[in-house]
Amino acid sequence: MTSEADTRNDVAAMIAALDTSHGRTFEVRTFGCQMNVHDSQRMTGSLEAAGYIKAEPGRPADVVVINTCAVRENADNKLYGNLGQLAAIKRTQPGMQIAVGGCLAQKDKSMIIDKAPWVDVVFGTHNMGSLPALLERSRHNGEAEVEILEALETFPSALPTKRDSSYSGLVSISVGCNNTCTFCIVPSLRGKEKDRRPGEILAEIEALVADGVVEVMLLGQNVNTYGIEFGDRLAFGKLLRAAGSISGLERIRFMSPHPAAFTDDVIEAMAETPQVMPQLHMPLQSGSIAILKAMKRSYRRDKYLGILDRVREAIPHAAITTDIIVGFPGETEQDFQDTLDLVSQARFAMAFTYQYSIRPGTPAATMADQVPQDVVSERYVRLMNLQDGISWEENKAQIGTEVEVLVATNEGRKDEASNRLSGRAKDSRLVHFSLPQGMTPPRPGDVVTTRVTDAKPFFLLADYPDLTIRATPAGDAWDRWQEESCGVPSGVSDATAPGGTGGAVNLGMPTLKVGPS
Repeated sequence: MTSEADTRNDVAAMIAALDTSHGRTFEVRTFGCQMNVHDSQRMTGSLEAAGYIKAEPGRPADVVVINTCAVRENADNKLYGNLGQLAAIKRTQPGMQIAVGGCLAQKDKSMIIDKAPWVDVVFGTHNMGSLPALLERSRHNGEAEVEILEALETFPSALPTKRDSSYSGLVSISVGCNNTCTFCIVPSLRGKEKDRRPGEILAEIEALVADGVVEVMLLGQNVNTYGIEFGDRLAFGKLLRAAGSISGLERIRFMSPHPAAFTDDVIEAMAETPQVMPQLHMPLQSGSIAILKAMKRSYRRDKYLGILDRVREAIPHAAITTDIIVGFPGETEQDFQDTLDLVSQARFAMAFTYQYSIRPGTPAATMADQVPQDVVSERYVRLMNLQDGISWEENKAQIGTEVEVLVATNEGRKDEASNRLSGRAKDSRLVHFSLPQGMTPPRPGDVVTTRVTDAKPFFLLADYPDLTIRATPAGDAWDRWQEESCGVPSGVSDATAPGGTGGAVNLGMPTLKVGPS
């Protein structure tokens, strides 16, 4: 197998061979999960390495790249709605190019060109590194380029990168999924699970830390099956422990394990590794045994609740979040009530909830007994009312507790109006905090220790007068980013380096409430 270092050199050589004299501007729009955000950072890095310049906010770009999700119907609507708007802009902007990549591109392929003939490039999840070459080819030939590979060409982390954050980094440990959940289209778009070697992952984390990063998020469609490709079913727990030994790394998070494969060695690694945050995202999908069977989720209520019990025994203050789908085909009122009962018992800190939508190409799409939309919507509202109440109660239980907040940017929409700053506590709860008058504000990436004074369903308030600020290497990195942004834009060497510098912070955290999709 070719090493990441060899692949990275090959990619650099390919990019160097491109015409980099054009100085065209670009914009990457991201729809989807953290994996999509991670991919977009690689697309950005590849484009900058090829001589493209990130467009200023609010200014039309010469190249617009849309990186798509395909999990729900809303993704289609969002993509083609954006493409319709871009068509009007392209008519007034000669030479503009539009590229579509990601999961929806992998699914629809050339159909995107059929529906939107003004699109110039379509590329899939397995060949995002080809984007600069495809843009150049399309521009030279004056016709659309469609390139969809059916197997992974280059592991995403081997590509150039441009991070969105000075203090936090996304690290992919695997891509693809070996599960066969009947509602999910991801395996057919991302392929079978492919695992990176532990040494390559740890080397990337070390490079990120050297660049000032204090928090990493480990990514995979199913992180706790990491190692299955090279025959080590305990590899994920070992990886957590090894990452925790890296000096300077303060926070480790991961998304998203599968309950069917979640083992006690991972719980032990979480509890015994201080850098692993007391937070666990454990997708439920349904509390009904019948629906779990229909979904092919390979676990049942008792197993799921047993995982939560063992996590809370080992990590008493762990905040547990979940995913829930409402209205899966065949879901009866009793099935839904089973979900409500489990939610009441589980006491999730928050839940990412979805109304089921048909995804062509999945087994669920052709199942009988599709639930009427009005029934789905009504159940969805009941679930949200229940979970919002639980989230608020769980958040109110935090009042008076001390929290360490990693200061962020773009996390609090009303920060300027409320004279507050924002960031995430160790358990990933969003905290809006105020500073005593006259105190020098912390930098993004610095850590503030304060106390919770109030709580709302979706965030905590900390208007505590006696807070402390700890400067971190991530804050220093943020200072460097600001200095660089006031000078000459970073060159190719910055973009191609692991943990190369970037722009505005947006980790792509999923929104709390997701409506019909």
